[in-house]
Amino acid sequence: MPGTNLTREEARQRARLLSVDAYEIALDLSGAQQGGTFRSATTVRFTAREAGASFIDLIAPEVSEVVLNGEALSPAEVFADSRIALPALAEGPNELRVVADCAYTNTGEGLHRFVDPVDQQAYLYTQFEVPDARRVFACFEQPDLKATFQFTVTAPEGWTVISNSPTPEPRDAVWRFEPTPRLSTYVTALIAGPYHAVHSTWEGEDRSVPLGIYCRPSLAEHLDAEALFAVTRQGFDWFQSTFDFPYPFAKYDQLFVPEFNAGAMENAGAVTIRDQYVFRSKVTDAAYEMRAETILHELAHMWFGDLVTMEWWNDLWLNESFATYTSIACQAHAPGSRWPHAWTSFANQMKTWAYRQDQLPSTHPIMAEIRDLDDVLVNFDGITYAKGASVLKQLVAYVGTDEFFRGVQAYFKRHAWGNTRLTDLLTALEETSGRDLKAWSRAWLETAGINVLRPEIAEGADGTITSFAIRQEAPALPAGATGEPVLRPHRVAVGLYELDGGALTRTERIELDVDGELTEVPQLAGRPRPALVLLNDDDLSYAKVRLDPASLAVVTEHLGGFTESLPRALCWASAWDMTRDGEMATRDYLSLVLAGIGRESDIGVVQTLHRQVKLALDLYADPAWRGTGLARWSAATVDHLRSAAPGSDHQLAWARAFAATARTEEQLDLLAGLLEGTETIEGLVVDTELRWALLHRLAATGRAEEKAIAAELERDATAAGERHAASARAARPTPEAKAAAWAQVVEAAKGEELPNAVQEAVISGFVQTDQRELLAPYTEKFFAALKGVWESRSHEMAQQIAVGLYPAVQVSRATLEATDEWLHEAEPTPALRRLVTESRAGIERALNAQAADAAA
Repeated sequence: MPGTNLTREEARQRARLLSVDAYEIALDLSGAQQGGTFRSATTVRFTAREAGASFIDLIAPEVSEVVLNGEALSPAEVFADSRIALPALAEGPNELRVVADCAYTNTGEGLHRFVDPVDQQAYLYTQFEVPDARRVFACFEQPDLKATFQFTVTAPEGWTVISNSPTPEPRDAVWRFEPTPRLSTYVTALIAGPYHAVHSTWEGEDRSVPLGIYCRPSLAEHLDAEALFAVTRQGFDWFQSTFDFPYPFAKYDQLFVPEFNAGAMENAGAVTIRDQYVFRSKVTDAAYEMRAETILHELAHMWFGDLVTMEWWNDLWLNESFATYTSIACQAHAPGSRWPHAWTSFANQMKTWAYRQDQLPSTHPIMAEIRDLDDVLVNFDGITYAKGASVLKQLVAYVGTDEFFRGVQAYFKRHAWGNTRLTDLLTALEETSGRDLKAWSRAWLETAGINVLRPEIAEGADGTITSFAIRQEAPALPAGATGEPVLRPHRVAVGLYELDGGALTRTERIELDVDGELTEVPQLAGRPRPALVLLNDDDLSYAKVRLDPASLAVVTEHLGGFTESLPRALCWASAWDMTRDGEMATRDYLSLVLAGIGRESDIGVVQTLHRQVKLALDLYADPAWRGTGLARWSAATVDHLRSAAPGSDHQLAWARAFAATARTEEQLDLLAGLLEGTETIEGLVVDTELRWALLHRLAATGRAEEKAIAAELERDATAAGERHAASARAARPTPEAKAAAWAQVVEAAKGEELPNAVQEAVISGFVQTDQRELLAPYTEKFFAALKGVWESRSHEMAQQIAVGLYPAVQVSRATLEATDEWLHEAEPTPALRRLVTESRAGIERALNAQAADAAA
């Protein structure tokens, strides 16, 4: 859309000209129950360093008033696209008033409006990152133009309104909030509706901070507030101590909101979180661990992101990586933590995401060059979050834990309420560690790609190690990626493990610096060869790790024998990476998992393996063998379901794995029996969410029709039930079901598009890997519709379609050719081109893996 894509140069010019002092924003939400538009009146006071012209950002159906320094400007003349031109700024103080009718959304951007089917009440919340505060009030929408914000909100009677400042007592349904500290626009927030609330406090040594937790009343019976408060207080204790800086806001609310696009958002003092984290049914401990990490991630942002904020979006990685790293560190090291093995989950999930992202044609340096808003909108990726956090973990190992956090403490004190660049943090770390980080930064943050570490071990006839070295490789970057491969300095540990009665126990750990192509480890020469050698033990660095042949043979037979969870996770991750790279056949990966998963105690690792095996069989297996592999896997899921401890997390995980893969008539009969109650398995409670999982598979295999889906929706007449029903309908294996789903998502008339969460559910149901022939005609339809969808939908909605409906299950050269033809002819925007080339790379990787599996 013309004018909506702010460039970095435009932001620089505006920041050179302006400093912003204060916003006063009045919103009339009294008509929210009916929807449509709301009145937004903004007064902003700012200073121009010289007389000149600029612009302010706003997306609104109508602007009725623009007054600059007392002079009325014609909205028709100064407002276009997403900008209001400010043609004659005075040198010194300026005051601007803008009155507009802004629109509620159902896309999760701006001011999202949701009507709960349980009570038919409207619930509102804002989501402003990256550039969507401008959908609610006129503002200078860039992170380095901080200001104070004073909100006044008119809301329906009986509602609660929450913002960044403490919630006041309303008068005549008007809520007047105190001004905030200086904030960036994207971390301001308003949440309004008849929300259910639970309150508590965090008690510090010299201060008490009010805590609030909110959700819709229809979820209140499931809200485990005390567990949420416990994690929050743990975070307050650890972060305040570790950062040596007081929590910077007056209160801390956490609001579980519907149809949220992300996991959560770090609005200052008013964090919004997806309400799927209010668990309606039994979940495994891995889900609680993930929820806790999300809570701690957003709490860390109160310091790193809200108190001290990036100057421009090229440092988004640092914002997100720091919050990710410190949230995991808090889980792993805070006294009394429920998840002291959090680094295992990080290695098995987050880093796997990073490795995958770093091998795509769109791979980029951690510190990416962000030219405009379109660039940043597609940059919330595995490099920005997971690789960045991995590299921060490496930096901590490189400079030392105490030195790292002393530098962070100095950084907060020096830059509180301001904006910074990466160099500001590195300067503080250089001061506390004594290390020159310029070369480290160039190697790790300013180059793309991933290194591979391999052990090179020579042995004598008696089994004694005669030489040991670590070889570092820098594979060529994927075709289409920019930059050159580079060798990096790595701080790693080498773990030596011995096998005793089937148990693998670490007997020694050596920590050293790896630099260059070959690093000798002389201290290992002359000693007996251990059963297994594990590079990057403790997961200090970011690199793909390979095992020597002898160690790989031990792992193949005894992977489940590790007495600690982290080395198991590292070996599982290495095996998965080898499978993706075509170095291990899918059938061998399946055999490895089946041999070792029964001894895997970490439930998060078990569930990750479930997902990876299914993905490997669906996409990486030789099509001629795929049926055999799927049969082995589905039979194994039944066996493990029946043998798992009754009522255990493992039993629930295996039940879900079985529901995802059941294929024979006997297996589908068992699914149907569990759903109907005619079959039972001791300890397995078939609750609401598990019922939907069973029904979804029955629908996808043609065993459940519309009548069964409607009956289940009547049983669960909630927003979650509506999403499950929409997904199950789209999953049915009929041309009519696919055509209806496609029409809902792609062909809906303007104003009749599905809400974001429902659209996502329909897409997930539509794409079924065992319905390839049924879906084949939609490859051509996808490419015919894609550019129009991208140009007519909001970013979030268009990205869902561009990624979700790409024909990823059609693994063939024909799909590659169709993609290449579209890329050549459609001339897509850089952001859309990136998404499509990433999906294309998935087809290419799957073809290579299938060839490797066929050759095995």
